[in-house]
Amino acid sequence: MSMSDPIADMLTRIRNAGKAHFSNVDIPGSKLKVEIAKVLKSSGFIKNYKFVQDGKQGVLRVYLKYDEEKTHAIFGIERVSKPSRRVYTKSKEVTKVLNGMGVAILSTSNGLMTDKEARLKNLGGEILCNIW
Repeated sequence: MSMSDPIADMLTRIRNAGKAHFSNVDIPGSKLKVEIAKVLKSSGFIKNYKFVQDGKQGVLRVYLKYDEEKTHAIFGIERVSKPSRRVYTKSKEVTKVLNGMGVAILSTSNGLMTDKEARLKNLGGEILCNIW
């Protein structure tokens, strides 16, 4: 089955697994998805991730994070830039998500990073998704 937007599929799988209170979710792997998982872990939205080789493209296993009351750490996750409509921002125009409570993941010339890191490094790029 071919997908037109594999990043949106990854975000949807994480959102659905969190609502169903799964401990982990398996996602078809790619280098970009591993980098997104790395940013999610450094921002504190997931516990951990692991790339498992399966002889094909590999599987990215994401371990979800919950608090003591079994509430998912990710309250909302949305795709901003889509294959049909790309969204780019300049370094001076990188905005905060929910006044700094959330995180935007940007694809810059220095790799994937959060909106906060992009403002510090004075970089712009494509806004992949917002997470809060």
